[in-house]
This record gives sequence, C-alpha cells and structure tokens, in this order.
Amino acid sequence: MRYLPLTPDDRAAMLAAIGAKSVDDLFVDVPQAARRDGFVDLPRVMGELEVERSLKRMAGKNTVAGDAPFFCGAGAYRHHVPATVDHIIQRSEFLTSYTPYQPEIAQGTLQYLYEFQTQVANLTGMGVANASLYDASTAMAEGVLMATRVTRRNKAVISGGVHPHYVSATETVVHAVGVETQALDPAIDAEDAVIAAIDADTACVVVQTPNVFGTATDVTKIAEAAQAAGACLIVVVTEAVSMGLLKSPGEMGADIVAAEGQSIGNALNFGGPYIGLFATRDKLVRQMPGRLCGETADAEGRRGFVLTLSTREQHIRRDKATSNICTNSGLCSLAFTIHMSLLGETGLRRMALLNHEKALATRDAVSSVPGVEILTPRFFNEFAVKLPKNAVEVVEQLAERGVLAGVPYGRLNPGAGFDDVLLIAATETTTDDDIQSLKTALAEVL
Repeated sequence: MRYLPLTPDDRAAMLAAIGAKSVDDLFVDVPQAARRDGFVDLPRVMGELEVERSLKRMAGKNTVAGDAPFFCGAGAYRHHVPATVDHIIQRSEFLTSYTPYQPEIAQGTLQYLYEFQTQVANLTGMGVANASLYDASTAMAEGVLMATRVTRRNKAVISGGVHPHYVSATETVVHAVGVETQALDPAIDAEDAVIAAIDADTACVVVQTPNVFGTATDVTKIAEAAQAAGACLIVVVTEAVSMGLLKSPGEMGADIVAAEGQSIGNALNFGGPYIGLFATRDKLVRQMPGRLCGETADAEGRRGFVLTLSTREQHIRRDKATSNICTNSGLCSLAFTIHMSLLGETGLRRMALLNHEKALATRDAVSSVPGVEILTPRFFNEFAVKLPKNAVEVVEQLAERGVLAGVPYGRLNPGAGFDDVLLIAATETTTDDDIQSLKTALAEVL
C-alpha cells in the first residue's frame, strides 16, 4: 500500500458520501466498447535497477538529433546550446521547482524575468513583453482572445501558412468561449488570400513568418489592411533565431506577437517543455495575458523588482481576468535569457546568418536531385520541397539510411493534399557532410 494509501474502508466511505455503490459506478458514462478489459501489457513487478535497464534499451531504439544528419524543423529546431547555459540555470540562486507565489521575496527570479521581457521586446520590436507563456501555440490562442477583448469582435482570420498544430490548439481554446475562427486553406505564400478574407467582423488576422512552409514574408501590407478594418494583426514566429536576421514583427506593424522561444537556450527535449514569447504594443498592456515584472525602488532608494501586472484569475476577480494561465515557463525563460546574454546582438545576427547560409547550401544540394522541386520562394532556414513520392515513405527510407531528412507536411495536416511535400530545415549545427549525406540518400531513394 506504499503508493495507494487509502484503505478499503476509506474507499467505502468516499463512495457512500457520493452515493455510488462501487468504483465501477463512476464509469457508467464511458461506452463499454471504449473500456479496457484486464491489465495493460506491462511487466507487473520490476526493481529500480531492472527498470533503468529496460528503459535504457527502449531509449536505445531512438535515433537522436545529434547522432545523425538532422533536417527536422516545423516548429522545433536543433541549435547549439552552450554548456554555460546549463551550468548557470542549475545554480541554487536560479533553480526553482515552481513560480514563487510571493514573488517580491525572489528578487533574482524577478530580475531575470525583467531582463527576459526586455530581450523579447527588443527581439520582436514591440513595446512590452510578458514573463512568458507555455509555448507558441497557446500564446497564439491567448493572442486571439486578447484581440477579441480589444476590438469587441468575435472572429479570427488565420492564414493558411500558420502551423496546423497551432491552428488546432487555438481553435480548441477559443471555440470554448464562442470565438469564431476562419482558417484559410494551406498555402506556400498566403498574403493575398489573407487580405481578401478581412471584413468588418474580423477581430484579428493571424499570420506566421517564416510560415510553416518556410516562406519569409514582409506582412506590412497585411497589417495595413487589418488595421484599416479595425482588426489586430497577430504575428506568429516559430523560429526565434529568424528575428536576428529578418525584419521584426513590430517593424512590420504587428499588434501582438506570439512566438516560440525554444530555439534560444532550449534543446529539442522530445517536444517540450518549450517557452511561449508574447509581446504587444504599450497601449494594449492591460489586455495582455500572463505576468509582467517591473523595476522599482524601495523605501531606501535601492533598485528592486516587483510583479507589476498579473492578470490571472488567481490574483484578481475572476470576471476581470484576461487569462487563466497559471504561471510562466520560468526555467526555460531563464535558459533563453542566459543564451541571449551570451550571444548579444552581434552574436545573434551571426548565428542567424549561419542558419540562412546552411539552408541555402542544403537547398542547392537537394534541388540537384532529379525529381525534387523547391516550393518555397524565399526562406530563412527552412523550406518545402515537392517529391515524386509520398513524403512519409521517403522520410522512413532515408531514416533507414541514417538520415533524418525533415518533416512531411502531411503528418502535420493529414488530408490537406500535400502528402508529397517535405519540410527541410538546416541550422548552424548542420555540417557539409550532413548536407552531402542528405543529397546522396535522397538520390538513392528517389
């Protein structure tokens, strides 16, 4: 009973209190066909040493990013994270299990979050940024909800270039509160379709640049069209490093920015945890979700930091809350801040330039393979190619040859008619040998 402390008498008392005869009564609403009979096919008893060995054998079946030529992206990118980052985030001054509920006591935490906000605001070209959200997909959803509050309208137009998983996550969140979404058909270059979809009921227009196909777009015209109609422009960015080379969302007229910060300071981590960057214009700050740390001075004039704004329902009256997000991605944002501090503006631009150069070299290599068509007209470090075969099959065959060739778009958006499209990403970690391996293996498979 070490891990199941309730006795049979305890369970009987709990069932009696809710009027149930047995535990089975709690599941009467679950269809019989959906119920599992018997135990899951797992070892019943195993010691700690045996568990470690078993899990190690299972993990050994994976091909990890650092062990093979790696060209996967689509929202999660392999970058070099200096060892300094991991060393510093584990110092006792920083490492914490959770966000402090009496934040002013934790001056170190507040200071690095203040620095983080400053970095994000500068990176995105916006007036103010919060202390982070969970990831870019939920940040996008929060941006749509924020836009409906700002405009007092109820419809979001979502570009066909936005990552399909982000669209799904956003629809799940905002439909629960009655917000209408108009997700446009997938498109390599979606600018014209987005502008055509804006009308007097539009609360916001959501675009992504570089988009899920890798297309880098100056969305200034979309911003002008949206704002002329009284709507907000939300710019989504999945590759934060791109902002070191491309025009910032703020420069292009964004009202809200929802970005993924994983690329800076954070490893792939099998898909998470990641870190959502959220920034907006100064005038919209009181509609912004999440936490905002600020600088102040104490009674003796010493510099200090405070939690200036916290708009969640746990801190204020529920009907006044702008979000129910409970915390921020503290450790991931610390890693982001440390890596950005190490890079500086010059380092980030150099890193971004290396990414672009590697992507150009990769593009040139795969475009020379017969049957491969480059679809993305202009890109940062990721582009889409059309293959003469199903992209999933090609990726599997290349994996058998020790090359992780990219992400089939059809896996992100099944049934959309892009089953022959492959998304290929290259970063500063991509070597010339990796590129040659991809080219050789792709030529063999095709």
